[in-house]
Amino acid sequence: MTVSQLAEKKRKRVLSARAQATRLRVFDAAEKVFAERGFDGATIRKIANEAGEPVGTIHHHGGGKALLFQRTVARRAETLSAKRLAALEQVLSAGAPTLENILGAFIWPFFELSAQNPRWRDYARLVAYVSVDARWTDVSKEYFDTVVEVFVSEISTLLPERSKQQVVEGFVYSVSAMLALLTSQDRIMSLGAKRNLENSQIEYLIQFCAAGFRGSG
Repeated sequence: MTVSQLAEKKRKRVLSARAQATRLRVFDAAEKVFAERGFDGATIRKIANEAGEPVGTIHHHGGGKALLFQRTVARRAETLSAKRLAALEQVLSAGAPTLENILGAFIWPFFELSAQNPRWRDYARLVAYVSVDARWTDVSKEYFDTVVEVFVSEISTLLPERSKQQVVEGFVYSVSAMLALLTSQDRIMSLGAKRNLENSQIEYLIQFCAAGFRGSG
């Protein structure tokens, strides 16, 4: 390889690293703005301002607003799903799983990821928007429902006395409670509880959800 070829290869690596850094800024900014303002309140210009990039750069990396929202949701979904399935596999391989174990395998990964990177709290708000807005039903199906169905199946096996309807409803309630704890620390503090998210809070959440499953019907 000639000196000029080596220089060109190095230049391309630098450009690629810059492009990846720009893309990261774009999606971090989109995640923050969508989390704060929702889909309807967010604009491409606000996202561009947050990212410190031209509007054209946002379109280049994310597309239009709807596509950018979908891609922003998709960005972290695989990581979250993989951690949940790995946690579930660990629970099942240990044998004799409890309802709390199964729920913990679904709930703990989100809190662990948010402890490592606070941006996951913004992502939790996006998941909440997707969960309640019919416009994003297809997004939920594509990025979340496959894993949810695995957990619903395991819970149904543990609670044969519960109908599929009861298990699905209980799971939706549990997801809502999880997202509330992830995103509502200010509200919890205003009512007299501690601000800092502690393991005891997460364990209580799991116990709370499990009690709901057992007490339903």
